[in-house]
Parts: sequence; C-alpha cells; structure tokens
Amino acid sequence: MRIQDLPYPDPGVPDTRSGPHFLWWLWRNQLGGQLKALAWGLLHFVAVSALPFCVGLAVQAVVERSGTRLALTGGLMALCGTAIAVGDTFLHRAAVTNWITAAARVQQLLARKAARLGSALTRRVAAGEVVAVSTGDVEKIGWFVEAVSRFTAAALTVVVVCVGLVVYQPALGWLVAVGLPVVGLAVLPLLPRATRRADVQREKAGRATELASDTVAGLRVLRGIGGEELFLDRYRRASQEVRHAAVRSARMWSLISAIQVLLPGLLLIAVVWHGTQLARQGRITVGELVTVYSAVMVLNYPLRHFEEIAMAYSFSRPSAKRAAGVLALRRSTDAGGARGAEVPHGDLYDPATGLLAPAGLLTAVVCGDPDAAGRLAERLGGHPAEAGAPVLLGGVPLDELPLDSARTAVLVQDKDPVLLSGTLRELLDVPASGTVRAEDALAAARCGDVLDALVQGSLDAADPLDARITERGRSLSGGQRQRLALARSLITDPEVLVLDEPTSAVDSHTEAWIAQGLRRLRSGRTTVVFTSSPLLLDHADRVALVHDGEVLAVGAHRELIDTEPRYRAVVTRETDDERAAADTALPGQGAALLGAFDTLEEIEESA
Repeated sequence: MRIQDLPYPDPGVPDTRSGPHFLWWLWRNQLGGQLKALAWGLLHFVAVSALPFCVGLAVQAVVERSGTRLALTGGLMALCGTAIAVGDTFLHRAAVTNWITAAARVQQLLARKAARLGSALTRRVAAGEVVAVSTGDVEKIGWFVEAVSRFTAAALTVVVVCVGLVVYQPALGWLVAVGLPVVGLAVLPLLPRATRRADVQREKAGRATELASDTVAGLRVLRGIGGEELFLDRYRRASQEVRHAAVRSARMWSLISAIQVLLPGLLLIAVVWHGTQLARQGRITVGELVTVYSAVMVLNYPLRHFEEIAMAYSFSRPSAKRAAGVLALRRSTDAGGARGAEVPHGDLYDPATGLLAPAGLLTAVVCGDPDAAGRLAERLGGHPAEAGAPVLLGGVPLDELPLDSARTAVLVQDKDPVLLSGTLRELLDVPASGTVRAEDALAAARCGDVLDALVQGSLDAADPLDARITERGRSLSGGQRQRLALARSLITDPEVLVLDEPTSAVDSHTEAWIAQGLRRLRSGRTTVVFTSSPLLLDHADRVALVHDGEVLAVGAHRELIDTEPRYRAVVTRETDDERAAADTALPGQGAALLGAFDTLEEIEESA
C-alpha cells in the first residue's frame, strides 16, 4: 500500500483480543511494506558496519606500503558510502510509508466502528477517550508497527557483524560477540517499570483530554452559570498530573538511554585494552585492531534501535489496548446482516413496548420520561441499549438487515442533533432518495429566518446555501440549529423517519408551521415523532402514550386528552390537585379541557 493509494478499500477485520494481538495483526497486514523496509534497512546497516573493515584494510595497506590495496580499499569505501546513502533514503521512505499507512488503517477502523455504533459509541466510551485514541494513540501505534522492520534489520546486522568479527579476528571477535548481547539486553529488567509509567501517563492524558473535550462542549452552559474557572482549575490539576507522570516516565527512559551509552563505552574500553595487549604481543596487526575498534564504535548505531523498539512498544501497547477496546465494541443486537440489502416496507413495530407505527402515517409518541423517550427512539433505529426482541419493519427484524439497508430504512434524529462545520450546501448534501428538494425541506422546517441570518453573518455569500456554519452550529441559536437539522433529515426522505423532540427549542408560531410542513412533506411516508407539544400532537394521525416501557393508550390527541388522565398530565403539565379535580369531574366535562387547545387553530391561522 502506497500513501497515494489511501484510504484502504477495506481496512479488514482487526484482531481485538488484546493490544499485542492488535499490533501483530497490523504488522501482518503490512507484510509487503515491512519486508521492503527490512531489505533497505539491511542494505543501510550492513553498509555502515562494513566501513570499519574498509578502514582497517586501508590502515594495513598504509602500514605495508601497498598502493594497489589502498586504491581498492578506497573504491570499496566509495561503494559502501553509496549503499549507505541509497539504503538510508529508501529505508526512510519505506518506514514513513509503513507508519502513515498503519495509522490510516487504524483511523479507518475507528471511523467505521463509530459509523456502525452511532450514538451508542459515546454511551460506552467517553468522547474524550475516542478523540485520544483517534489522534495520539494512532501515532504511537503507527510508530511501533514501523519500527519493527528497522529493529529487525538492526538486529540481523549485529548478528552478521559479530559473526564476521569472530571469523576475521577470533581473539577480539569472541569478546565482542559475547559483550554485544549483554549490552543489547541489559535494559530488559527496566522495561516493565518503564511500561507501567507509560501506562499511567497515557491514562492521565486520556482523562485530561476527556475533561477538555467535555469543557469545550459545555462552554456556553458553563459561562451561563459562571463555572468556567471551576472547570479550568480542574483541567489545570489534570494537566499537572499528566506532567508529573510524563516526568516520571522520562526519568526512566533517560536511565535506559544512559545505560545504552555506558555499557557500549565499557565494552569499547575492554576491546581497546585487550586488543592493545594482543598487538603488543604480535598476535594481531594494527589494521585488525583498528577494524575491531571501529566496528564496535559503529555498532552503537544499530544498537540504538534496541532502545527505540522498547520505547515504541511501551508507548504503543496501552494505545493498542485502548484502540482494540473501542474496536471490539459491538451493537447489542447484531446478526451481521443475514438478510439481503433490499429495504423492507410496512409497519414499524417494537415488540418490547408494543409500539406500532403504521406505514404511511404520522405517529406521535408521548412519553413522560425524556431519557426513556430517547432510548426508545434509538431502539426504533436499530440501536437498543441492551439485547432484546428486535424492532420489526414490515415483519423483518432490523438487526438482520445490512447496516446500510437498515440506515436507509430508518433515520433517527435525536433531541440534540449535531451540525458539522462547512457551508449549508455541504450540510444538506446527504444520502437521499432525491425526491425531496432542499428548498422544500427548508421551507417545511421553517428555515427562512435562518437563511437570512446566515447571509447577513457571511461576508461573501450571496446565496444562503454558500454561507458557512461554524463548528456544531455554535453561531446559531438552539431553535435555528434544530430547524436546520430537521431540514437535513427531511431531505434524506427515509422509509421511516424518527424525530425526538424536533421543535423543543422553537416558539409556538414556528412550531405550528413546522407541524403543517412536516405532515405535508412526509405524506404517505412513515413518521414517528416523540413529543409532548399539543401543536404537533394535534396533527398526528395517531398518538401513543408510553409509560414504564409499554404502550398504555392509543388514539387521537383530543380523544386521549378527554379520556386518559396520564396522557393529559404529560401534555398539559397539570398538577396533582388539577388531576384529582379532573378525575372527580363528570366524563363529559373532560372535554372542557380541550378549550385550552382550541387556540391551536388560532396560532396556525395567525402564523
């Protein structure tokens, strides 16, 4: 895989049993790139390690006054220099490619998982944790996957040089061959402690990121209650904990680095001392002593990769563990798309609550608990909080449909929809049937004043669709964001549209217009609206009252107001005293309460 070929057509199915298993899976899926980096690494490291032999031959040629051998040695050194340059260039290119492609694969996997889980992801994993995994953790994982090939090349080079020294000069070669493994493996006892400290640092950094993400998301509310300083102090304390953990981790790695410098130095001293004794005894030549000395000096370069791979693994292991944890999440009811991709048609039915939304009708659902309403809305979209009987569309379980088909069939807009940054045209450029035009959807959602506000707030956009929307629509009011999100949902024109409190932030006049536009634009399509607004309820074909997880009553809005006290309590917000008085009234007198709702027509007419 080349960088210009990204993204992957299919990033694959990761092994999420553990962090090491995930790292191994990533490495195996980049085998071609790893072998390429290994080949270039061997060329580079072996050429670097061959220079001491060239230097030794050159010194011995000078001692023996052999011009021919000196010239040949010079040519050999030029050849090694060329190999070093070529090997280093292409090794760096292959290593960076492996790093970026591994990171891109992880990011694609995370994006695919987020798309599959939808809003269920943030219920299981904190948003800050997801951000940390998809940014810093991805880089650490890519670093380790890339470093494996370079470490392997360095280790093989060390073995080759040790064997060459034993053959070239056994008296000194055996000393180097025994000493180098000790030097390379001396830091192993320190790695567990370094890894634990890296884990602590990563955990504290994740908490700080989560706190920062939550603070930024709720900044408007915090300013309203004067809580900015409180959360700022919390973040300061969290960031200081991260700093202390990073310092502790850095101290351990500095100790490991010091050992990696000290031990090769001691080995070099031992080689020089022993080699000098052998040279004085005439058992080795000066050129051989220079060759072995230079080889030990040069081997410090590949030995540094032993420290790097240890550091890369220590930092990437907790990152891989967290990434694997996110990627291991599954939909609570996921049959893997056992049925075909054809979108079913028919009634939407939830066996758990008994809620039925007949095909082609506007069904309103009244639920006294907003949280329970949100959970039920997600369940209707095929994302239940826990396993249970699946929701049926036309008699077909939603969890047996391929994910794309399920999402095409049912669209759920929650009570706090997100607007991404970009132009309004980009916001409304969503997968759609093509039946509903953007102009019609904006008109049905009563977005005229929103379009005017976007044009006035833009310096160079004459067309409202070219006006830019800031991140999460923070430059707009809550009602304006809500209406734009509703227009986006209407454009998709799904088989079933589920709306959770779509007009909670708009005034009564605007709500009346939206109720009319929604009914007109969704005529003949199945629509479910979770609301307690009389303006919307009065336009519904049927209304269902859900209490304690089951449907208690079904009927028209005005009928339920007159006959169902619990429904009346939710819709009219009546007190206990008012409810008791209504219960003791004659049945026919319940209709008097409808007078409060006769103003619905007046509101619509004045709107």
